[in-house]
Amino acid sequence: MTEVNGIKAPEKLGQVAMTEVNGIKAPEKLEGHFKAMAICWLLGLGSLVAWNSVLTIGDYYGILFPNYHPSRVLTLVYQPFAFISMGILAYKEATVNTRKRILIGYTLFFLGTLMMIVVDVATSGRGGIGPYIGICAMVGVFGVADGHVQGGVIGDLSLMRPEFIQSFFAGLAASGALTSALRLMTRAAFEKYHDGLRKGTMMFLALSTFIEFLCIFLYAIYFSKLPIVKYYRSKAASEGSKTVMADLAAGGIQTQTDIEAIPQRLTTKQLFIQNYDYALGLFLIYALTLSIFPGFLFENTGKHQLGTWYPLVLIAMYNVLDFISRYTPLIPCLKIENRKGLMVAIGLRFLFVPAFYFTAKYADQGWMILLTSILGFTNGHLTVCLMTVAPKGYTGPEQNALGNVLAFCLMCGIFAGVLLDWLWLIGNGKF
Repeated sequence: MTEVNGIKAPEKLGQVAMTEVNGIKAPEKLEGHFKAMAICWLLGLGSLVAWNSVLTIGDYYGILFPNYHPSRVLTLVYQPFAFISMGILAYKEATVNTRKRILIGYTLFFLGTLMMIVVDVATSGRGGIGPYIGICAMVGVFGVADGHVQGGVIGDLSLMRPEFIQSFFAGLAASGALTSALRLMTRAAFEKYHDGLRKGTMMFLALSTFIEFLCIFLYAIYFSKLPIVKYYRSKAASEGSKTVMADLAAGGIQTQTDIEAIPQRLTTKQLFIQNYDYALGLFLIYALTLSIFPGFLFENTGKHQLGTWYPLVLIAMYNVLDFISRYTPLIPCLKIENRKGLMVAIGLRFLFVPAFYFTAKYADQGWMILLTSILGFTNGHLTVCLMTVAPKGYTGPEQNALGNVLAFCLMCGIFAGVLLDWLWLIGNGKF
C-alpha cells in the first residue's frame, strides 16, 4: 500500500479508502477502474490505428506506386517526424501541458486520415509522383502526431496504475490486429469488384478517421472526470507534477500545493542512468522487430501457394499474436519482472535474424507463418513486462518523466529497425 503525505491509496479492487489528496477522495473501491482501462485501450487503439491502416493497405499502395517501395519509404518518412517530435517533447516533459499535447496529437491523426481520403478521391485513385508526395506528407503528419500522443499518454499513465499501461499497449496491438482482420475481410469482399482494392482502402481510412475522433472526445470530455484518474493525477500534483494541472482543471479540480513541501525529484538524466537496461531493452526489442516487420514480410518472402494473400496473412498473424501477448503478463507465472531475465529474453530474440533469412530461402510458408507469429508474441509480451515494471518505486513526476524516456527509447528502436530493414534489399537486385 503506497502512501503520500500520510495518505494511503488502495492497491486492490474492493479495498475502501476515504482519505483525500488535494481535496479529492481516494477512489472508493477504485471507482472508475474498468472504465479507465477501457478508455486506455481505446486511446492505444487510436494512437496507432491510422499508421497501421497505412501499413496494412500496403498492397494497395504497392500497386499504385510500384517503383517507389511504399512499404519501406512510408515507414522511413514516418519515423524521423515521430522521432524528432517525441525527443523534443520528452526533453521538455516537466513543463509540457500533457492535456494539450495529447489532444493536438489525436487531432493531427484525425486530420491526416481525413486528408488521405481527400487525396485519393481528388486523384481518382491514380498513381504518380504527385499523389505519392501527398501521401508521404500525410504520413509525416502521422509521425508528428505519434510523437505527441505516445510519449504523452505513456507518461501520464505511468503515474497511475500498471493495468492502465497494459491496457494502452494492448490497444496499440489491437490496432494492428483489427486492421489486419478487416483487410482480409475487405479484400475477400471486394476482390471480384472493379476498383475493389481501392474501396477496401477507403473503408479503412474512414474507420481510422472515426476512431481518431472518438479518442479526441473520450480524452477531452470523459477520461479526466473519472474518480480514479482524478485521484492519481491529484496525487502526482501533490508531489510536484505540473504536467497534470490542465487535466485536473478539466476534471473540476483546483490544486494548491505547498512548494516547500515538495520533495526534489530525480532529473531525467538520473532516471535514464538508473533504468538504462530497460531503455536499452526497449530499443533492442523494436530495432529487431522493425528490421523484419513489415518490409521484409512484404518484399522478401518469395512466392507461395497463397499468392498475393501471403504477406497479408503474415502481417495478420504477427498482429494477432502481438495483441494476445499484451495480456499474457497479467498471468503472474508468465510475467517477467527480473531485470536480468528480461535482458536475456530480449537478447535471444536476435536469433530471429538468421531464422527469418533461412526460412525465407529454404522453408515453406507454414514455417514462415509460425516464425512471424512468435516474433509478434515475444514483441508484445516483453514490451508490457518491461513497461509495467519500470515505473515502480518513483514519485508521480518521476514516473511521468521515465515514461517519456522509455517511450522515446522505444521510438529510437523503431527508427533504427526501419533503417536496418533496408539491408535485406542488398544483393537482391531490387534496391
